[in-house]
Amino acid sequence: MTTRAPDLPVRPVTAPEIPDWIRALNTGFLRTPTVSEAERADRTSYIDPARTLAAFDNGRCVATFRSFPQELTAVGGTPVPADAITNVSVTATHRRRGLLTRMMTQDLAAAKERGDVVATLIAAEYRIYGRYGFGPATTATRWDIDVQRAGLDPRWSAPEDGGRIDLVDAEDVRKLGPELHERLRRLQPGAVNRDDRWWGIDTGAVTLTRSSWTERFYAVHRSADGEVQGLAAYVCDDTWTDAKQPGDTATVTSLIATTPAAERALWQHVCSLDWVTKVKSDWRGPDDLLPHFLPDPRAATITSQADWLWVRILDVVRAMEARSYEGEGTLVFEVTDGAGLAGGRYRLDASAQGASCAPTTESAELTLDVRELASLWLGDTSVPRLVALGRVREERAGAARVADALLRTSRRPWCPDIF
Repeated sequence: MTTRAPDLPVRPVTAPEIPDWIRALNTGFLRTPTVSEAERADRTSYIDPARTLAAFDNGRCVATFRSFPQELTAVGGTPVPADAITNVSVTATHRRRGLLTRMMTQDLAAAKERGDVVATLIAAEYRIYGRYGFGPATTATRWDIDVQRAGLDPRWSAPEDGGRIDLVDAEDVRKLGPELHERLRRLQPGAVNRDDRWWGIDTGAVTLTRSSWTERFYAVHRSADGEVQGLAAYVCDDTWTDAKQPGDTATVTSLIATTPAAERALWQHVCSLDWVTKVKSDWRGPDDLLPHFLPDPRAATITSQADWLWVRILDVVRAMEARSYEGEGTLVFEVTDGAGLAGGRYRLDASAQGASCAPTTESAELTLDVRELASLWLGDTSVPRLVALGRVREERAGAARVADALLRTSRRPWCPDIF
């Protein structure tokens, strides 16, 4: 029987405690708790014990938490330092004791001390992280394409703009992919950096014992002058009807492109594969162009749509000054933050040439919690909508409209990755 003592130690793990930490993590995520030597070696190779927190009861790990350095692209393309949070669990026998709160408080305080502008995470459950100042900042959508109804030319074999599609091997992807993604994430608000390990996992060079991996097909789009502008990874099943008709499904596991032409060509390539009658997309941006690449957009149907990247503002001034603004104006806003990390009253002066943000004693025009500011920061949320929901308070009539014109973006943010 476990105790209900409120003072269970919460601290960074030591190297010998990592296997017990992994066991607790697997237990929390309802995976087989036994830790294999391969899993221990894999996780030990990349986790930083100083940023890997745990709670212990009688020497047994009962809660897990990990963070790592990340760069997040703000509106306009500037990368900001982020505290990326993952591997969060509390064993079922130790819930409701404040263990997550203590781990989160410790980690966010350290992130602010380091100078991180924001913290990020992908929330497994919606209702947990708002109370720590996180707000959903991007959404993602999955699509199914009925190839036979899409209206595409089944004889298509090459882009019409002089570019070309080449199939490449995993080794080629590890060489070409990182530079392409670096160019993409400078264009895409909400995107995060990828390290060598990410590319190793995606191409099978790094195998994970806790999940299966199927070898991908990789298609690269090159422009007429030879520049790599897009990359798609996909797998296919092998399905035939009783009437000996093909009914294969191609599942796109990743598709990135720096131009609409490259994106269109890669989707057309996947949809033109012999025997493929359905294409399933990866998690795409909420305003993805995909359905409108098809002569019949109704052939693409949404199968899932949900919140994706959650953001927690740690430094209001640097966050607001890092992003760009399509309009021009001034806004005085009051931020409430129960954790005391980012609260205060600020004046934002923004234009297409840049922005300045500083603490002020002027009367606030809007009052909002730090979690709402996080949802607004990447430009994906409507200020008047939050006012209507009672989550933002308008202190001056018309202020919500002014704020919306400043903060909203013409294309919605998207995070292509999960972590």
